Amino acid sequence: MFNRTVALRWMIVAPLSLLLGWLFTWWQVPASWILAAIVAAGACALITGDELPVSEDFYGFGRGVIGILAAVPLVGVPFAALAGYLLPGLAVAVVTLGVGVVGGLLLARSQARISRETGILSMLAGGASVMPVLARELGADFRFVSLTQYLRLLAVSVSLPLITALFPPPGGGTGSTGDGTSQVWWVLLIIVAVALFGARLGRLLHLPVPSVLGPLLITVVISLLLPDHLSMAPPEIFRVLAFLSIGWMCGGALSIPALKAFSRQLPATVTFIVVIIGACALTAVPLTHWLNITYFEAYLATSPGALETVLALSSEGGAGPAVVALQLIRLLSVLLLAGWLPQLIRLITRGR
Repeated sequence: MFNRTVALRWMIVAPLSLLLGWLFTWWQVPASWILAAIVAAGACALITGDELPVSEDFYGFGRGVIGILAAVPLVGVPFAALAGYLLPGLAVAVVTLGVGVVGGLLLARSQARISRETGILSMLAGGASVMPVLARELGADFRFVSLTQYLRLLAVSVSLPLITALFPPPGGGTGSTGDGTSQVWWVLLIIVAVALFGARLGRLLHLPVPSVLGPLLITVVISLLLPDHLSMAPPEIFRVLAFLSIGWMCGGALSIPALKAFSRQLPATVTFIVVIIGACALTAVPLTHWLNITYFEAYLATSPGALETVLALSSEGGAGPAVVALQLIRLLSVLLLAGWLPQLIRLITRGR
């Protein structure tokens, strides 16, 4: 529940975000609403020295809309075409996991108080919510794993809009919401219901990242049942709210106490984050030729985490299904291998 001080901060942040979002859109800044929310919430958090909490219900709705937006590019794409992304997705997963394991071992070697298990689990990109659970199972420092995974997600989320702004998006950054299909009131109600309750179905099915994959799968199924003249593409106001929720979560976490928590291991952790972002950026180069996509799409497809921000930017930039397909293939690969990760870590660290 928000107290009076938090409510006062939101009375400043919300209008400022809308104003900046309108200005950034007018200036044709890519990812305008996400950037606006990051700037407004981040400034508030840093100035006050305290994190800016976002309503879980509002953020949950935003994540649901992001899941719906992620599904829209997949609807109507032949299965054979999606299958063509399997090998590139697995290649990206191998690179990301390899960099994470090496980075974790180097972190453990440079910091005497960090075990190899803790270092590896801290540096693996993908499935951030699963890593602390594995850390507890292995007897690793799950608190450090949680904080490091959080910092990586924060750094990637904040840097993504800034870096992708350097490259022209395939859709010109217009953020097109659909393909010319129409919507009726009952379809809008379905969209709201999927955004609000899709995550619950995802949790019942034990899906990884149920807040995204739940709405995504439901949207694909419903879209296949709808007549051709109807679309599950959310209206612009829903898109704006979803983008604002992502930006507020990223920017609102930029508080001084949160940053101080990593002060001792911050240099090594930041170095790894830069390395893995750079490695993924290099991996994106051959993907542009392999899949005949733009570098904007390839960079988003190989981003080390921050799935919700990636999907939001992908939709905002008019990217094709490659971004969603490659991210999901890598995410599923990481989480499917998570069951064997303890044995893998023991194998790597045996005798050392």
